[in-house]
Amino acid sequence: MRTVYFDIDTQLDFLYPGGALYVPGAERIVPAIAVLNRHAAASGSKLISTMDAHTENDPTFQTWPPHCVAGTLGQRKPASTLLEKTSRLANEPGILDSTAPQMLLEKQQNDCFTNMYLAGLLNQLNAGRYVVYGVVTEICVKAAVEGLLKTSKRVELVTDAVRSLDEQAAQTMMKAFTAAGVVVTTVGEVTA
Repeated sequence: MRTVYFDIDTQLDFLYPGGALYVPGAERIVPAIAVLNRHAAASGSKLISTMDAHTENDPTFQTWPPHCVAGTLGQRKPASTLLEKTSRLANEPGILDSTAPQMLLEKQQNDCFTNMYLAGLLNQLNAGRYVVYGVVTEICVKAAVEGLLKTSKRVELVTDAVRSLDEQAAQTMMKAFTAAGVVVTTVGEVTA
């Protein structure tokens, strides 16, 4: 069964205490993210790494503090989470390059499915299984899982490779997702 890994928004502004929109404890999942990303490559699976890519005056900054402004240090991913070959999928008209093992899918909203290329890319990849992890559990990870559930394919959520801002909201989301058929798993189970 073809698998696609979804590394959601693991960017410096979210992962480390100095980041503009730090998720408490997120730095502790960076090694797990690196293991999952390397496992995706080693198993010949595609890796889609979503990335916020905001403009300086992005409308989202009316709700959230400025973060992940395109081209800034905070918008980058930790080096340990990057594969040797990547391709950038900006949310703008252009040529879709899906040949690299890791695709950096840029987005301006919480939902990665707002990137104009994602739906077509998933059709092209024709996966039977999606493995999801990253930040923030109850916001962007939630939006990714909701979108992937609509594909009617197997969706797995790696619980020891996610972090939340609101633990109660994350637990409520987990219960709803397991009821909807999402498989709750761990890094060890995925990489075994």
